Amino acid sequence: MIDTHAHLSSRFGEEIKIEGLDYVVLAASCVQDSKDNLELAKINKKLLPAIGIHPMEINDDFATLEKMFDNRVVAIGECGLDYSEFPDRATDSFAVLAAKQEKLFRLQIAMSQKVNRPLIVHSRQASEEIIEILREYKNLSGVIHCYSGGKKRIKKYLDLPGEWYFGIDGNLTYEIGLEEVVKNIPKDRLILETDSPYLTPVPFRGEKNCPEYVKHVYQKVSEIWQMSWETTEKIIDENARKLFKIV
Repeated sequence: MIDTHAHLSSRFGEEIKIEGLDYVVLAASCVQDSKDNLELAKINKKLLPAIGIHPMEINDDFATLEKMFDNRVVAIGECGLDYSEFPDRATDSFAVLAAKQEKLFRLQIAMSQKVNRPLIVHSRQASEEIIEILREYKNLSGVIHCYSGGKKRIKKYLDLPGEWYFGIDGNLTYEIGLEEVVKNIPKDRLILETDSPYLTPVPFRGEKNCPEYVKHVYQKVSEIWQMSWETTEKIIDENARKLFKIV
């Protein structure tokens, strides 16, 4: 099993619970997370660091982030657009904030191309805008983290230049609507995440999440696909290995 998105930064005070996992991709939300990820990767070879700046961290320093890249980094992100806490779209304030997020996102897209690493894309209440931006670029690959675009946008992402995957998290175990979404995602484009310490799956919903709990998301996908655990795990792990170039 591979948890393709977890936050184990010192900011969250997380224990490293990775028993039974082959790898954990450490997503970053800011420069400090990115530094922490690189340090954690020194401790355990199963921890694969990403570096990136979340769209809500628009005042973070991209120049510092760019200098932090080294060959251990498996992805850029999480980065993208998040309009969930913005003022009304008709206001000037929205336009200013959206422009800042877009600039930060494009800088990280360019970095992804330069260093040949996939993107971890954060999209919240901004799916159409994300799609329009990604459509402009070639030679990209990445994952739409914690996919929430519904069935209707799956094809739009698949039609983008490059190769795109869909990250599904622990909320699959308690949001019935997500089950239909998973049924419509091609099996070779699905990867699984915990987003630890958030989105804890059933049977631990309400508690702090950890990478080990990704097994419950695998189990739910196995049920939805009506496939054995072993076959489900093999397919999903191969997808993660391909995207993040895990040998």
